[in-house]
Amino acid sequence: MADVVVGKEKCGEQRLVSLPLSRIRVIMKSSPEVSSINQEALVLTAKATELFVQYLATYSYRHGGGKEKKALTYSDLSDTAEESETFQFLADILPKKILASKYLKTLKEKREEEEEEEDDNNDESDDDEAES
Repeated sequence: MADVVVGKEKCGEQRLVSLPLSRIRVIMKSSPEVSSINQEALVLTAKATELFVQYLATYSYRHGGGKEKKALTYSDLSDTAEESETFQFLADILPKKILASKYLKTLKEKREEEEEEEDDNNDESDDDEAES
């Protein structure tokens, strides 16, 4: 495995992985539990990542609206993350898009609900003190 050319094409040979190994190494080393990274582990991680991304894209394209448009969209990916059990762990990373105005409206409603709850709690504590 160590004899295989990895990285840029050399003498017309095809690359083993497409992702930049230096970036993957940096990400892997960012974990405090990792002290050194074997070259084979690095290549295998890169290849596994490529295959995962390919599977996610293919699945999202087939099960999303991409077939009609012949394109894969962000909403296809976020729908897959939300609806598929396999990709459920990506729901926080690929959230559904929301307009800023809709988000601000939702945030305002949430704050109003919290204020009402606080007022209700204060009224209840005032009633308890009056009974004492």
